[in-house]
Amino acid sequence: MSIHIKKIGVIGAGQMGAGITHVCAAAGFTVYMLDVTDEALAKGLAKIESDMNRRISRQSMTEAQRDQSLKRITTGTDYKGFSDCDIVIEAASEDESVKKAILKTLCPVLKPNAVVASNTSSISITRLGAQTDRPGKFLGMHFMNPVPRMELVELIRGIATDEDTFETIRDLTRRLGKISVNAEDFPAFIVNRILLPMINEAVYTLYEGVGSVEAIDTAMRLGTHHPMGPLALADFIGLDTCLAVMHVLHDGLADTKYRPCPLLVKYVEAGWLGRKTGRGFYDYSTDVPVPTR
Repeated sequence: MSIHIKKIGVIGAGQMGAGITHVCAAAGFTVYMLDVTDEALAKGLAKIESDMNRRISRQSMTEAQRDQSLKRITTGTDYKGFSDCDIVIEAASEDESVKKAILKTLCPVLKPNAVVASNTSSISITRLGAQTDRPGKFLGMHFMNPVPRMELVELIRGIATDEDTFETIRDLTRRLGKISVNAEDFPAFIVNRILLPMINEAVYTLYEGVGSVEAIDTAMRLGTHHPMGPLALADFIGLDTCLAVMHVLHDGLADTKYRPCPLLVKYVEAGWLGRKTGRGFYDYSTDVPVPTR
């Protein structure tokens, strides 16, 4: 039997966690957002307010709706805040060991019927669910970035996920104003299985000197009407996240076509992770981003 969701927990106040908290609060749910530091939580709340103000400027939200939404959000660094949540969505960094450690800490404080979802963009839901005390109430709920603007949520069943759990989360997705697609539990699911190899190929195109950063992004924007070039998109996603997904694809499918480009590896080793560090395939220290190659 499906549970009635009133309170939602979100683990992580970064780009994805803050975005998920935003849409849940805006849809009328009470939300508890957790991160490891108060500084991270303050930054996440500031991003949520900024994004809501942007929605007000586009007339898709009123000031009163923003104020009510922000009142529904509480934050903290203590997992006990999840004790009365009906569902908790994990949105930590794309690192399997980090996610497993979080799930081990989370499960003992939850209500017996609480659902756990992971916003992982590539990692096996079956494997993560096996780390919990409730694999039947565990599934993948992969939001797209930026969460407030992107309509899609990929829903991924693990091998043990109950049908009731899936139906509950599909209904929640609809209540959040999103459209869901069902993806099977294969590495990187649907969107990233297609998108990240394209980005990786764009990096290879740069690495092999076929075109410059500017030429590659201009070609894809004007030649295929992509709203953003693949290298600019990689910077937006985070080059560390791109590399992590390529490793999952390469390791999980054992096909050389998923081998991460050595240049992508080098950028991550240099700490050039894209927009969040101010430098990736573009330098973001000036008003207009400048290609770094």
